[in-house]
Amino acid sequence: MNVKLISECFIKPSNFQQERTKQVLHRTPWDLCLLTGHYIQKGLLFRKISVLDDEASSIQGFLQRLKHSLSVTLAHFYPLAGRLATQTCDDPHSYVVYIDCSHSPGAKFVHSKVDLTVSDILSPTYVPSVVQHFFDHYKAVNHDGHSLSLLTVQVTELIDGIFIGFSSNHCVADGTSFWQFINTLSEVFRENIGNEAIQISSPPVHGCWFPDGYGPFYSLPFTHHDQFINRYQVPELKERIFHFSVAALARIKAKANALCKDRGITVSTLQALSALMWRCVIRGRGLEQNHTSICRTSVNIRSRLEPPLPHNYFGNGIQTVAAVTTAGELLEHDLGWAAAQLTEAIAKHDDKAVREALLKWLQNPIIHQIEHLVKPGLVMFGSSPRFNMYGNEFGLGKAVAVLSGHDNKFDGKGTLYPGKEGGGSIDVDLCLIPHSMSALERDEEFLDALNFHSDQTM
Repeated sequence: MNVKLISECFIKPSNFQQERTKQVLHRTPWDLCLLTGHYIQKGLLFRKISVLDDEASSIQGFLQRLKHSLSVTLAHFYPLAGRLATQTCDDPHSYVVYIDCSHSPGAKFVHSKVDLTVSDILSPTYVPSVVQHFFDHYKAVNHDGHSLSLLTVQVTELIDGIFIGFSSNHCVADGTSFWQFINTLSEVFRENIGNEAIQISSPPVHGCWFPDGYGPFYSLPFTHHDQFINRYQVPELKERIFHFSVAALARIKAKANALCKDRGITVSTLQALSALMWRCVIRGRGLEQNHTSICRTSVNIRSRLEPPLPHNYFGNGIQTVAAVTTAGELLEHDLGWAAAQLTEAIAKHDDKAVREALLKWLQNPIIHQIEHLVKPGLVMFGSSPRFNMYGNEFGLGKAVAVLSGHDNKFDGKGTLYPGKEGGGSIDVDLCLIPHSMSALERDEEFLDALNFHSDQTM
């Protein structure tokens, strides 16, 4: 089904802090290393409330209110209304990428339609590919933010639903900042805040953090973007969202911790779930025993630094940590052993480890390439079920689903969401090549964990 474009426009920040929107905002290594990655694309699916059907002009009223709320919110999150820019110099050599907030038409706003129902999106076993077109910046890489908007809000009308898709340049913000922006937009919409000077509940903290002796800008060792831009071609993937109830997660965590009792390690729910999926995906791939297997997960470094960065630090504040073993060793041991490997890797990523990884990059800058990351033994998790996703309502009630676009998807990528019913439930949006997905769907350990209900005995 084609997604039909109805209209598009650009939204600038309202006048609040207008002088700040003229700043040049330099990027940190955590931002720059993502130049060839994809935009963050996450969105919320709502059922259409009756008033939007009853009055022909009401959808336009909704769109106008959302546009106004976006303008007010951008006054606080003004980097999202800018564009990337590069300044070069031959003698001495300089190649500096930054955000230009002055020469930009603003964030993009798109209104589109599709002749599908909410059931058409949610009923299939696998996420329909049409969802990828509910977002702007299809297949764009972050460096494209030199000419494309750094943020687009796309509202897609379904027959009986509304999808609001947010596409944000990953060189500007990570998941923590991304959802802080959406939470604030929802707050501004809900409270009908018309005056941008009114204090929002969670204002972002701007200003890039660099280690001592570096910054406020960093010159990359390149002369042209062709030297580091590479567009990853995604293979055929099956994408499926697996729901883990509170009871199922409690059982997985209890099992992992019981098996770790003699190791003196306490495993979290998220680490136990990640370890379970790591084992089951690798089993389904049928790798040779000596084949390296890696489980990667993103960690928020704001609280790991000493002194810590503010929780509302706006930008990228993430690094990845990895548990590394072989396929044979992973499957020879139990769930507790796998969870312990991941738990220990995360625990070791303290202030010293964060700074060492950063200094290593500064000495030898690497722009991450997805194709270099993806390997047969890799399983990787991104996003977080701790983000407030279902608290964003926009006058439409609670969303019925959180869905993602084309962003950074590859074989073995898992994206973590809170479950719709809350309470600590988790949804895992998993992408695998077809035969690996089929193997996972038959895996006894995985099915036993996924289908557990609280009335079952452990």
